[in-house]
Amino acid sequence: MSTQDFRSERIGFLQQSEIRAMTRECNRLGGINLGQGVCPLPSPPELLEAAAQAVREDLSTYSRFDGVDELRLAIARKLKRYNKIEVDPETELVTTIGSAGAFICALQGLFNPGDEIIVFEPFYGYHVNAIRVAGCVPKVITMKAPDWSFDPEDLERLRTDRTRAVLVNTPGNPSGKVFSRDELGVIADFCKTHDLLGITDEIYEYLVYDGQEHVSLATLPGMFERTITMSGFSKTFAITGWRLGYVAAPAHLAGPMGLVNDLFYICAPTPLQHGLARALEVIGDDYFDEIRKKYKANRDLFCDALVQAGLTPHVPEGSYYILTDVTRFGLNDARASAMHILEKAGVASVAGSAFFATDGGRNLVRFCVAQPREVVEQAAERIQVFK
Repeated sequence: MSTQDFRSERIGFLQQSEIRAMTRECNRLGGINLGQGVCPLPSPPELLEAAAQAVREDLSTYSRFDGVDELRLAIARKLKRYNKIEVDPETELVTTIGSAGAFICALQGLFNPGDEIIVFEPFYGYHVNAIRVAGCVPKVITMKAPDWSFDPEDLERLRTDRTRAVLVNTPGNPSGKVFSRDELGVIADFCKTHDLLGITDEIYEYLVYDGQEHVSLATLPGMFERTITMSGFSKTFAITGWRLGYVAAPAHLAGPMGLVNDLFYICAPTPLQHGLARALEVIGDDYFDEIRKKYKANRDLFCDALVQAGLTPHVPEGSYYILTDVTRFGLNDARASAMHILEKAGVASVAGSAFFATDGGRNLVRFCVAQPREVVEQAAERIQVFK
């Protein structure tokens, strides 16, 4: 065997993500990056100071595999107050390396190769790729624009004897869809009828607009005992590089995930855990209200600019991504359209095809407006070249 053959079969299908590829192209061409969700906004000073103090206190050794006591207690209080989920922080919470780490622990701790997981398209590519690397099989339900609705009958159509779970991302990346209580009720009934798990990625939970309500699947009747709730703090506090997340689930599900977390990661960064725990006790609801207003203002500004430029945004109900129809370019190729926008307007987006298993994304690109106001304003001005 040649040394060039040393690439495992489980990752044989993997390629560099379109998101990172467009970031490289944006850097090469000196554009404004509205592609990758790096969220380069100021983090709360209370959080930065609390983390710095934890470093100064030399809180540098391993924590428990599931996180320091103070952080698990703080997350449990947050879940009860905001999500209406009550958990035992001793047995039903695991602090993870971001919500991405939570998903890896779920896949490795609870599923076997060949198990099927239903996902909704457009999907976050990381979810689908992680499912495939774990040896599981994503089964895709296509949601329909502009409201990204789905046909409940598709759930039954996709189900087989190997179906084990349904994955919901709400608010969604890249669609910005906020699943309604009624839609979640359909999913809950399906899971209960067929003894399936529900998995929710709620990383954008505070970013909901226009009167939308964030509802956690685990709060629906009969769902806590079969739901894995994943979230984190990267987007809420603009600390994407800290890699702090968590998974909340009943003990019989949290236990196996904790074993994997211990094996793969040992623990999340200890001083950052302490800093976050302290900050969660002093950061009030006014902070969350403020970031929601800022992101909504960025959304509205850039959506208006897209319309003025003759493009058609699917205005998101939540998160900070904007899927935009670029059919008018006539390219019928999402990556070619994204490169056209970058080369002509100097604004980077991501090809919509990165979020679809079908060809539904061929005339879509995704913009990310998690940027300072002045950057979004500059991008909005540049996009007017397409008027």
